[in-house]
Amino acid sequence: MKNRPIFWRLFVSFLVFILLILSISTFLFVNTLRNFYQEQTLIDLRDQAILIGEQVRPLVVSREDDRVSALIDGLGEKTGSRITLILPNGQVIADSAEKIQSLDNHADRPEFMEAMAGKIGQSVRYSYSLHTDMLYVALRLGPESSPAGAVRTAKPIKSFNATLAMAYPGIFLGSLAVALVAALISLFVSRRISRPLERIKKAAEIFANGHLKKKILISGPPEVVALADSLNLMASRLQDRIDTVIKQRNEQEAVLSSMVEGVLAVDNEERILRLNQAGLKLLSISGGEPKGKPVQEMVRKAEMLRFIRHALSSSEAVEGEVLIQAGTGETYFQVHGTPLKNALGEQIGALIVLNDVSRLRHLENIRRDFVANVSHELRTPITAIKGFVETLLDGALHVPEESQRFLAIISKQAERLNAIIEDLLRLSRIEQDEKKDSIPLEIRPLREVLITSVQACSSLHREQSIRIDLECPPELSAAFNPPLLEQAITNLIDNAIKYSGKNGRILVRAEENQQGILITVRDWGIGIVEEHLPRLFERFYRVDQARSRNLGGTGLGLAIVKHIAQIHRGTVGVVSSPGKGSTFSIQLPPPGAVIPSAD
Repeated sequence: MKNRPIFWRLFVSFLVFILLILSISTFLFVNTLRNFYQEQTLIDLRDQAILIGEQVRPLVVSREDDRVSALIDGLGEKTGSRITLILPNGQVIADSAEKIQSLDNHADRPEFMEAMAGKIGQSVRYSYSLHTDMLYVALRLGPESSPAGAVRTAKPIKSFNATLAMAYPGIFLGSLAVALVAALISLFVSRRISRPLERIKKAAEIFANGHLKKKILISGPPEVVALADSLNLMASRLQDRIDTVIKQRNEQEAVLSSMVEGVLAVDNEERILRLNQAGLKLLSISGGEPKGKPVQEMVRKAEMLRFIRHALSSSEAVEGEVLIQAGTGETYFQVHGTPLKNALGEQIGALIVLNDVSRLRHLENIRRDFVANVSHELRTPITAIKGFVETLLDGALHVPEESQRFLAIISKQAERLNAIIEDLLRLSRIEQDEKKDSIPLEIRPLREVLITSVQACSSLHREQSIRIDLECPPELSAAFNPPLLEQAITNLIDNAIKYSGKNGRILVRAEENQQGILITVRDWGIGIVEEHLPRLFERFYRVDQARSRNLGGTGLGLAIVKHIAQIHRGTVGVVSSPGKGSTFSIQLPPPGAVIPSAD
C-alpha cells in the first residue's frame, strides 16, 4: 500500500470504508430486527396471557382442573405457544407442553415472582423440561388481595431465530448488492480523482526534466483544475526566471570570454570558483576543468600564489605587478585583487584580474633603448662636429692643411647626421602610413623593381668589385608598392655589399612558394653570430658598432625593411653563419590574397 499508485490507494480506502460502514449497518440492522422481533413476541405472549387469563380465571377459582387442562391444551395448540397455569404457591395445575407430574414447583421462577408482585413477568432462560432456551411472559390472575395464581405463556427462542434466519439471505444479498454498487462508485470516484492527478504527476515529471513550456490541460474537480493551473503558472514563471538566468549567464560568459584580461575567482579555501579563457591562456593552464580544484594545483607560479593569498587576506582592493619566468621569456602581469562577497556582504573569496603588460613593458624598453640609441647616434657626429669646429676656432683655421682635413671630417659627420635624420623621418612616415593603411599596392611583375634596386647600388658594388646576380622569372608578379619595395630590397643589397668584402658575390632571387612570393638577398660574407639574429631588425641594433659606423650605416636600414614588409602583409627573416654569409628574406603573400588599397 505504501508504494501503490494513488488510484489504488483511493479505491481501496473508499472500498474498505464503505464495507466497514456497511458491516456495521448490517450488524445494527440485524440486531435491531432481532430485538424488534423479540419485543413483538413478548407483546404477543403478553396479549395471549391476558386473553387466556380472562378465560381460565373462573375455572381456576372453581378448581375445575380438568376443564382447565383441556382448555390450556387447545389454546396452546392453536397459538403455538406453551401455556402454563401456576397456583399462588407455585404448583403447576396445567401445561400445554408437558405433563404436570413431571414439572417442579415454579415458585422460584423469576417471571412467576414478578407476576405475583403485580408486574408483567418476563424472562429468557433455559428450560430444563424442554431442554431449550425459552422466552417467558407471566401475568397474575386476580387482584393482589386474593390472587388465583398466574398464567404464563412461552415460546422457544429457536422459533424466532428460525424466522430471522429466513431473512438473513435477503439481508446478505442486499448487502452484497450495496457493496458492489459501492465498489463501482469507489472505482468511478477514485478514477475521476486519480486520473487528473496522474496527469499532473506526469506533467510535473516533464517539468522536472526541464520541459517547462508544456502545459497541463485537464478537466475534473475545481480543486484539481486549480492545481493544474497553479502548476502551469509556476512552470511559466520558472521558465521566465531560468531564461533570465541563462541570458544573464550567457551575457556574463560572453563578457568574460571576450575579455583580454584574465579573471580568476577563488574561495577562502583557495579553490578556483571561476576562470575565463583569457585566464587559462595567460596562466598556461591546461588539462581539464579547473573549477573546484585548489589554485596551487593549477597555478604553479610562486609569486602569483603569494599575490592571491595577499588578496584573500585583505579586506580592501590590492594591486601589484607579477613577473613570471616562462622558459627563456618573461611575462609581466598587472594584477588587481578585490574581496569577493556574497549577498549578505560576507567575504567568500577574492577576485583576481590579470592583465598581460609584457608587450607594454617591451615597448617601454624599446622606447627607452630607442631614445638612448638616438641620443648616442646623434651625439657621436654632433660631438665630432663640435670638437673640430672648436679646434678650428682655436687657430687651426689658419693652417690650410689642417683646416681642410677638419672641414672634410665635419662634412662627413654632417652627412652622417643627415642620413640618420633622413632614415628616422622615412621610418616615421612608413609607420604612419602603415597605421592609416593608406599605401596603395599594385599587382605587377616583380623583376622590374629588383633590377631597379640592383642598379641603385651599382656604384657601390663596382667600387667593391662585387658581382650581383639576379634570378627572377619575368612572369612572376606580386602585389606591392614599387617605391617602398625598391627601398627595402636596396637596403638589403646595400647591407650585403657592406659585409661581403671585395670580390664578393651577392644573389638576389625571387621565387614562388607555398606561402606566396619569397624574395631573398644572399651574400657569402662574414656572416652573423646566431645570438644576434633575433634582434637584427630592431632600430639602431648593430652587430659590430665600430664596423657599422665606419661603413656609414645608421642602424635603421633593417628596421625600415621590416616595416615595409609589414605594410605588404609580409614578414622578414634571416639565416646566417659566421664565415659562410647571410641570407635575408622578404616573404610576400600571394597576389590574390592582398586587396590593393585606394589612395
